[in-house]
Amino acid sequence: MHGAVLTLPETRVQTGHIPGQTPLNRRGALPGRRDPYLLAAALFLAYAAVSVLRYRRMETLSWDLGIFEQAVRAYAHLRAPVADLKGPGANILGDHFSPVTALLAPFYRLFPTPVTLLVAQSALFALSAVPVTRGAARLLGRGAGLALGVAYGLSWGLQRAADFDFHEICFAVPLIAYALEAVLDRRWRAALCWALPLVVVKEDLGLTLAAVAVVVALRARRGSPRTAAYALGVSAFGIAAVAVTLTLVIPAFNSAGAYDYWGKTTGAGPFTASGTKLRTLLWLLLPTGLLAVRSPLFLAAVPTLGWRFLSSDDHYWSTDWHYSAVLMPVFALALADAVDSGRRSTRPWMRSYARQLPAAAAAAALALTTSLPLYALTESATYRKSAEVGERERILARIPDGATVEANVGPVSRLTSRCRVFWVGDTRRVVPDFIALDNVSGWAGDPLEYARELHPDTRYARTGVAYGYVVLERQP
Repeated sequence: MHGAVLTLPETRVQTGHIPGQTPLNRRGALPGRRDPYLLAAALFLAYAAVSVLRYRRMETLSWDLGIFEQAVRAYAHLRAPVADLKGPGANILGDHFSPVTALLAPFYRLFPTPVTLLVAQSALFALSAVPVTRGAARLLGRGAGLALGVAYGLSWGLQRAADFDFHEICFAVPLIAYALEAVLDRRWRAALCWALPLVVVKEDLGLTLAAVAVVVALRARRGSPRTAAYALGVSAFGIAAVAVTLTLVIPAFNSAGAYDYWGKTTGAGPFTASGTKLRTLLWLLLPTGLLAVRSPLFLAAVPTLGWRFLSSDDHYWSTDWHYSAVLMPVFALALADAVDSGRRSTRPWMRSYARQLPAAAAAAALALTTSLPLYALTESATYRKSAEVGERERILARIPDGATVEANVGPVSRLTSRCRVFWVGDTRRVVPDFIALDNVSGWAGDPLEYARELHPDTRYARTGVAYGYVVLERQP
């Protein structure tokens, strides 16, 4: 039948669709195709509001925002990414291997403020909702897909991360989401390509790349053995990248010639603080109705859970900070995959359970938000900048641009965009022009006496005091 053209009846084109996929509308487009983008836009506004308003109220939680601003500022001026907060002249690549943050340099050059980092992080987190919502909708239909997108966007892991200053893992979240969406869509090459950049986001994420590649190999092994073989090769590359980065690359940039976190990433054992770890695991699994573990995509979460629970640092075990953000897209899309298979189960109770779970997950996420950071957007105090903050900013503004400053968490992120800032007590041989302290709790005692302890051969004078903040200037 050379030259013959096989056509489907017109009614089939309009009404038929592939099982498991959302039917086309009259114009031939997927209904609700804008849903993921509208949801992402709303999430971006919410995440950005939470983080920027926290910064505006001077409620920065750690020194990380200052550290990353120093590195990005250096990239923006085509210099090595030195973060003096980690020690005078410390190259950030000798601390964590995250060259991906250089992508923020052009934006920071235009808007040299830590707010640029907070807004970029919010945009990346929000962007990850697009593949999660879209991938779930392809499998489950528009309503269920949007419900899982909402549950994902409001997940506690993303809310905690958006509320925590800035961290490089904001780049990993959308990469993992797009990679796993491609896995669900059986686009094997795209899945591997989305996951490959994880090796330049952070040193441990090569293991996540390896796990995603194993998932691809498992899914592709029957229909495409060659693809499965390539995927296993990518998995081996991910493991090798971690080994090379930890033993060669980071030590080459580190002043001590070593990886500083070996002591934190090993030594605790899985049963240390088992109660805290169990609570964290339940916080991860219960929002998915315990169904996510039925999907092979769950394997992508194993490396992060493994190093966190084996670590000797208790910060890694809990639900605080940003450490669970990279797990959120894994659990969300694993849930979508498990719901899809559950709806085809031979057991009636499983079919019913799977059908109801997306809406239940969205409802649970909304309910839990009342105790999570986004709920602050409903409180008027969130939007107010107090007189105390204004006075603190005023005394910090007296410090001239380009000055060397020794500071702790409170003043740090107000100074790193225009001064050379060191962590208090870690200036080594550098004698700073100014010392800026958040002494609200009184931890430093008499600031002048504390300055004499830090720099016995130098005299400082108090030049500004405002609601527990103190600025000291070096005297000739």
